[in-house]
Amino acid sequence: MRLCVQAALEVYKEMVLLYLEEGRRQVNSRCADLEPWQIVGATVITTLGAVWIKGFLFQQESLPSRIKKLCFRLIRKIPYVGATIQSQLNKALDDMSASLCTLKEGMSYTKQLPSKGLSQSQVLDKIREYETLNEVQWENGCVSGAVYWGDESLTNLLVKVYGDFAWSNPLHPDIFPGVRKMEAEVVRMACTLFRGGPSSCGTVTSGGTESILMACKAYRDMAYERGVKYPEIVAPVSVHAAFDKAAHYFGMKLVHVPLDEKSMKVDVKAMKRAINKNTAMLVCSTPQFPHGIIDPVEEVAKLAVRYNLPLHVDACLGGFLIVFMAKAGYPLAPFDFRVKGVTSISADTHKYGYAPKGSSVILYSDKKYRHYQYFVAPDWQGGIYASPSVAGSRPGGIIAACWATMMHMGEDGYIDATKKIVSTARKIQKAICKINGVFVFGEPKVSVVAIGSDVFDIFRLSNALTSKGWNLNTLQYPSSIHICCTVLHTKSGVADQFVRDVKEQVAIIMKNPKEKTTGMVRMSMRKAFYIIFFIFFLIVKALQCPAKNQSG
Repeated sequence: MRLCVQAALEVYKEMVLLYLEEGRRQVNSRCADLEPWQIVGATVITTLGAVWIKGFLFQQESLPSRIKKLCFRLIRKIPYVGATIQSQLNKALDDMSASLCTLKEGMSYTKQLPSKGLSQSQVLDKIREYETLNEVQWENGCVSGAVYWGDESLTNLLVKVYGDFAWSNPLHPDIFPGVRKMEAEVVRMACTLFRGGPSSCGTVTSGGTESILMACKAYRDMAYERGVKYPEIVAPVSVHAAFDKAAHYFGMKLVHVPLDEKSMKVDVKAMKRAINKNTAMLVCSTPQFPHGIIDPVEEVAKLAVRYNLPLHVDACLGGFLIVFMAKAGYPLAPFDFRVKGVTSISADTHKYGYAPKGSSVILYSDKKYRHYQYFVAPDWQGGIYASPSVAGSRPGGIIAACWATMMHMGEDGYIDATKKIVSTARKIQKAICKINGVFVFGEPKVSVVAIGSDVFDIFRLSNALTSKGWNLNTLQYPSSIHICCTVLHTKSGVADQFVRDVKEQVAIIMKNPKEKTTGMVRMSMRKAFYIIFFIFFLIVKALQCPAKNQSG
């Protein structure tokens, strides 16, 4: 058997040698009339050309995206077209600025320091004047998300705690050991809530975006260590825009995975197809912002384990609801560190953790992942510099206020709030599903209820509800609106009033379902489309003009 294999290999060897000899003869014959400098020059030009083509085709940004940007840059250089585009952009910006400007008569912006400092009473008078600009009465529960608690007694506690730690900075733990201890305790309490083991760890950040940035930075550096030059984030198309920001900041590529059209959960099979040698991390949302849907964490975690990839679970929005839902009577499928393959979780303490704004946590299942998050500059003349997150100096008062909130709320307080919020959201969902002309996206299980329509433009409903005093979130791809329920929506009569207003306005709209949308919502969602359409109209018009002149 061995002799037969050797004989077969000898035959192939002879064939290869013959081809090589023929190739050598062809090259020599074609180059016989060339001088050495020509051969060297052609080789250099060919090599440089190949390198340029490779660099052009295989960049961080995709080729179609770069071609689009190039086309628009060229279009804007056309004299008449460029000026018209800029004029339209300026008009759009002016319109948006005017819609957001709420200055009252006689008020103006302060543009320079007062020559003499104001007294405390004068400053407070100014503050009260600025407070009068608030036109949306969020205390009444008419706002989607934004303010998640607002209780006066908690506010008074936070003001006192922040005042005690207003000048503290965790960058100097030797000077402010109390803040360092509180940060460590906030992280450990969060790790416990998300079922982290003894090796779990984390960092307090300034918000969900920074928490997500830190996870992406850590996994990018891990990918670099594996030899990956162009790390990719594989995430659902519904994932938070902070992942787009992370990809932009850190030189990564965000690969969006489509959703199942019915459930609005990420398509796990499509996610599997998106994984390649450059994949640095996988992402799930619990829940995602647009529709409030929880992605199938367990299924995606199996992919993470199979391909030896880190999996980040983004629980920024509902993290401090979902950890209490089982005890509140609303059990969920596992989503936390109990799931093998989940390596990090982001959760905002300043949302349903009810801490003041500017507070979130990024948690890791093991310290080895957090190590890649850090930045260290050992050779700085000011000494060795290191920071655990994006910021250097951080407000110790916010960390102290976050700690105080969690300690004050306690498990019983969080469970009670969770029970009220989830039951209110499900009450709204159930009622909306009964209204003819609208539907709810997927099966939301937490606090967000997204509404769409196959009959009329849903932004008409948004405009109508705005006129009734509601402040909702408008969404796109597909067009929809959502309400994010908070403790304020659990007040007596708020949810019932919302459902009544939706039912009433839908009934009015259904009398003329094809009517076009007007107002700020449609303008803000479609302004870019109209500008692009206008650009191409101008180009076509410009191209037609010479032809008309010639025919005349």
